[in-house]
Amino acid sequence: MKMDLWSWISELPNSDEWSPDSTSDLTFQLASSSESLQLKARRKFSSNSDLLAITFYVSHAEKDLWVSDTCQVKSEKPFLPLVLQLLQEIISRSPTAHDSIAAACPRSQLQKLKPDAVSWILDSHAPESFSNFFNLIFLARLFWLCACDAPSEVGSLYFNAMLAPNLEAFSSAHAPVLRAFFVSSGIDVELAIMRTFGYMLTKCLLLREVGVGLQLLTPSYNNLGFSYAAETHGLWVLKGYAPLMAMTRASSRSVSPVFETKESVLKYALAHQQIEVVIQLEYSVEIKESFILVKARVDNIRVHVAKLGFGKGEENNVYMYERHFPSRVRVWVGPEAGASYVSSLTLGRSTDNIEKETETQKVLKGSFGETKVPKMKAMTRTTTWTKARSWRLDQDSDGHVAIFDTTLCDNMTGVEVSTWQPHVGDDAGPNGRVDRDQVGQSFQKRYTGANRSFTKAGNWVFSEGLEAAKWRLNKEMEGSVLKWRIGGQVWVSYLPNEVKSSYFESRCVEWCDEVDLPLILGAY
Repeated sequence: MKMDLWSWISELPNSDEWSPDSTSDLTFQLASSSESLQLKARRKFSSNSDLLAITFYVSHAEKDLWVSDTCQVKSEKPFLPLVLQLLQEIISRSPTAHDSIAAACPRSQLQKLKPDAVSWILDSHAPESFSNFFNLIFLARLFWLCACDAPSEVGSLYFNAMLAPNLEAFSSAHAPVLRAFFVSSGIDVELAIMRTFGYMLTKCLLLREVGVGLQLLTPSYNNLGFSYAAETHGLWVLKGYAPLMAMTRASSRSVSPVFETKESVLKYALAHQQIEVVIQLEYSVEIKESFILVKARVDNIRVHVAKLGFGKGEENNVYMYERHFPSRVRVWVGPEAGASYVSSLTLGRSTDNIEKETETQKVLKGSFGETKVPKMKAMTRTTTWTKARSWRLDQDSDGHVAIFDTTLCDNMTGVEVSTWQPHVGDDAGPNGRVDRDQVGQSFQKRYTGANRSFTKAGNWVFSEGLEAAKWRLNKEMEGSVLKWRIGGQVWVSYLPNEVKSSYFESRCVEWCDEVDLPLILGAY
């Protein structure tokens, strides 16, 4: 069902559908079954019979489950209070990552949402564009209501008849207003809303996977999640969010989707994760005598693997430290496809030429004296050192697009974790395959110790090591604002950290967008 709630709400003050009876309601059918889920609008009049306000109710089986704040129809934006209420209630119920500062510091918790950002969104977008944004936040508010605060049959009705058919709304292609709202409202609001969306999608996709009637209703979900890119203060910034369940599985230890009972709890715990990525590229423009020089380098890459929960009793949960970890990040940037104004691309990093240090030691021993046969013994010992790093850094190109690639490798075996496929049986030795136990041991206790490759919270931050790429552009492009493409792929992998399990998998998500490149003097 494609909802158009906002159009219905916007037309209510002047609707011809109202009954002459002032106590009557107008009803929008949200979902229908033997007992439907409805949104009702109820009017309030003045003593002179002038329409003063409208109040909304979500009802099921003639019982009101939720009541909105009163919307004054004579105000400039009569339904702004409704939008603010929905957003505020979503934010106040948002799950938090167990390592979030907001969970420990009251000053880090969001208070009342500022109305300016929402008011600006209402003013700057057409009703048909705002309608998609309203559908998203209404679905999110209904999730908390139907899944947590209503009878079980209401929750089933919501998942089957509302959320599953509208999952496509939770992709980047259908949320341009959401992007503008995040830019204007700030990162704290953005995280709270995206973690709610991630939690919703996780629950829906879990139900689909275990087969509770959603397989036929739920479309392909590999593109679920959200990303957007922006140019700001000399940076190109790409942000992306993806629930783990919506990421494409790249490799897996289990062939059958049905897990053993002892691993079902682990799988459930791992499902409640969301990948939150920030990619920042610093760029600069130099106007030369005969060409324009554009430089771009990686300023920051941050991959946060957030466990979506509510922090109740998690300290004693054996699965709290079982999570996926970043295993590869691939970023690309360059001119739009078909651009002819770029004359050359220069990468700043050579392909690695691994250095080995070798020490050779020879020992000569002899025996002299009264023995008839002199005894002589020689021994040679060779020691080799190889400089090993957990993350391999590469640059590459595809036409005039520069590619920055970072890959996690196991120091003991040398395998690339994101593409590694564990094998069963005699998978070491003559076969040339790496024993899964060797790789598994390398990543046990991976969030503790001095030589860990991740932060204590299980995240990954990259801020140096990839030199700038350079493009030479035709001089006649000076004064224009170009559209450049930016994108990224992120792989995350799982190996047991503290629990005993044979489960392994890698998943991948990809985002792409475009950013502005202003070739204007004084624009930086």
